[in-house]
Amino acid sequence: MIRTRLASAFGGPAGATALVVIGLACQEVGASIAVLLFPTAGPIGMVTLRLGFSALILVLLARPRLRGRTPGAWLTVTWFGLALALMNALFYLAIERIPLGAAVTIEVLGPLALSVVASRRWTAWLWAGLAAVGVVLLGQGSFGHLDPVGVALAAGAGATWAAYILLSARTGRSFPGLDGLAFAMAIGAVAILPFGIATTGAVLVRPDVLALGAAVALLSSTIPYALELLALRRLPAATFAVLMSLAPAMAALAGLVLLGQGFTWVGAVAVGLVVAASIGAVRTAPRPAPPAG
Repeated sequence: MIRTRLASAFGGPAGATALVVIGLACQEVGASIAVLLFPTAGPIGMVTLRLGFSALILVLLARPRLRGRTPGAWLTVTWFGLALALMNALFYLAIERIPLGAAVTIEVLGPLALSVVASRRWTAWLWAGLAAVGVVLLGQGSFGHLDPVGVALAAGAGATWAAYILLSARTGRSFPGLDGLAFAMAIGAVAILPFGIATTGAVLVRPDVLALGAAVALLSSTIPYALELLALRRLPAATFAVLMSLAPAMAALAGLVLLGQGFTWVGAVAVGLVVAASIGAVRTAPRPAPPAG
């Protein structure tokens, strides 16, 4: 019923575009809530709650089968889950130290670098140069003083995001539907759990923290992923990727409105350059060849 209503309300390219933007907004609102909870649960505690609730929801929805998987498939999904946990941990540790907009802007350099390396066109290096200018501007006090450790953590999250993309594609070829993501999320949740307990302790099971952790999981993972699935049925993959490139701008806006993290006009230009570079890389990337026959 809910899916039918969403499909009728957001049918067509314009509606699908709205779904992607709403999903991005949910992600950044979820990240903002997580930042507000850092004094109570800490960044690793919030990652533990996010992955734990996301895994629970996905397993209930997908009901993945354990049997019939090859050792290679299990190895791939295990690496995928570990990359998922590490990417989220590095990102949350980064936004503990630097503003949300700056962290996301630095993080998206990982997928951008992957697209540049994978492309054989000279224009890819043009977009890489544009992104580099944006990063240089980002360090000019545009978001205030950026903690070097926070910058390094955000860059690490970006590198892990690139690995996550590659492992996600391999997992998708080995597991149907949501099975691979459900297994990976569960593996990531189990991997991060000891660190969450060690850094946060009994705070993790406080009812108020559990409730807000569930909200972060829904906003940051479940709702965006569901909306993206609906949007991908109505939008070309290239258009979808362009829209996802707006994440740094959305994060900067969420940081300003929800966390009071201001930025200068130089910061706005820096974010704009990285967004433009991401969009340009997507638009000029070589299209996959059609299957033979």
